[in-house]
Parts: sequence; structure tokens; C-alpha cells
Amino acid sequence: MSASPLQADSILRAATPAAWVADACAHWPELLQDHANCEKKAASTALALLFAYPHDRPLGLALARLAREELRHFEQVQRCMEVLGVPFARLRPARYAQALRAELRSSEPGRLLDLLLVSALIEARSAERFALLAPHLPAPLGRLYGDLAQAEARHFELYVEFASSRVPAEWQARLHRLAALEAELSSTPGSALRFHSGPLARRA
Repeated sequence: MSASPLQADSILRAATPAAWVADACAHWPELLQDHANCEKKAASTALALLFAYPHDRPLGLALARLAREELRHFEQVQRCMEVLGVPFARLRPARYAQALRAELRSSEPGRLLDLLLVSALIEARSAERFALLAPHLPAPLGRLYGDLAQAEARHFELYVEFASSRVPAEWQARLHRLAALEAELSSTPGSALRFHSGPLARRA
């Protein structure tokens, strides 16, 4: 890991809108349902990268550890849902991850770089939002989110470290472009509240 820890806002181009925080606090059971899906997706993303680049042993070992941690987070979220009486529900995903993945290039090393940077941005946004929400949510969820903010910060640092070491000549310029899209997606109001969405659109 880097000698001095990065801050989430060091790669995010825009802060989470205050309106999203207010919406999330008002609709936290629905947000928790989406959060459980996000933890599963984070684990599957790490495993997909591990299988796609088996020759990169340091990356593979780091991703294996990350995937295990994400699955533990999923288990913790499931326990919180049980304690707080939040049922499982199938939710339509926000356009956030799909729109970011639409920007992935198909040829190497651009594709690896894009996968690492998109993962870093998602983890950084998660770390920021966990920290914003932790003081306002009921126990045990607030305590869990405080812990997860630190874990997600470690994850995005890891992805940035591998991106900068694997494609050193290009990673900063590419991050600048992808971060601009991520900021738009996480700030623009929409019709559904999700962990990585913008705030709910207000009717005129």
C-alpha cells in the first residue's frame, strides 16, 4: 500500500449531494437492501478480475483477500437486515455501474486499467457515503457503516495502487475522465434511490 493513505475525495470529482444523504436517511431500509447487493457485486468483481488476469499473481492474491472481505461485509449487512426487520427485496439497479462499465475499453492494457479505476471510484464513493451516513443511522447499522467506511477506503487505495503500477503512463489521465463521469452519475437526480445513485428527483 502507499505510504500515506489516500482520501476518497482525492479521486472523486464531486462530493455526494446533501439531498442524497437526506434521502438515504429517510429511506434507509431500501438503501440497505441495495447495499447488500452492492457487497455481493464487489466480491464478484474482484473474483472476475482474478480469473481474467491469472498471470498477475500479486494482483490475484490481493483480489482474493478483497473478495473474502466483501463477502464478510455481505454477511454483516444480512445480519443487520435481520436485526432491524428489513426483508429481502429485488431492486432494479441504478444506471451507475452499467454506465461506468460502458466506458471500459476492450483492448489491453486499457481494459485492465479501466477495470481497476472504475473499481477504485466505486469503492471511493462507497467509503465517502458510509462515512456520511454512519452518524445518522440506527444501531447496529451506524456502527457497521463507520467500520465499512475505513474498509472501503483501503479497497480503493488498493485498486489505485495497482492501476498506477500496471499502466503508469496513462492512469492519471484516464482516471480524470472516468471520475468526471462518476461524479455526474452520483450527483444527477433520478427516480430511484440507490447506494450509488444521485438524490431522488423532486417534482415541480
